[in-house]
Amino acid sequence: MNRKRVQRLYREEKLTGRRRGGRKRAMGTRRPIEAALAANQRWSLDFVSDQMTVGRRFRILTVIDNCTRECLALVADTSISGLRVARELDAIMRWRGRPMSIVSDNGTELTSNAILSWADQTKVGWLYIAPGKPSRMATTRASTAACATNC
Repeated sequence: MNRKRVQRLYREEKLTGRRRGGRKRAMGTRRPIEAALAANQRWSLDFVSDQMTVGRRFRILTVIDNCTRECLALVADTSISGLRVARELDAIMRWRGRPMSIVSDNGTELTSNAILSWADQTKVGWLYIAPGKPSRMATTRASTAACATNC
């Protein structure tokens, strides 16, 4: 049965159909991102994915310090949840220190309740790039070129 027929039958029988909820939006701030001037001022998080020869996909979580351009972590797994991202960030913070802010895209793992509560507990500012603008992540990394000599 097609959608129109189902709607007509519901109307005739005076039934109400359940409506799906809307897409969950990231709640962080979306403002222009300034260049990082010191180590641990801002970290960038992103996912990279690839495929094994047998066809199984895996993802790599990359954590980068924007000022020093140091790779703080590469976490590879077939599935990385928001809780796992929070655990990895805690492990990095134990030896590196707490960042002032973290920049990420609007991926499901990075907008989950686990990440939002982790950011509140650790008092780390979380910035999201504008939806549909992946170049913002690249410009954030490129803008730190001048900073690398200062740090």
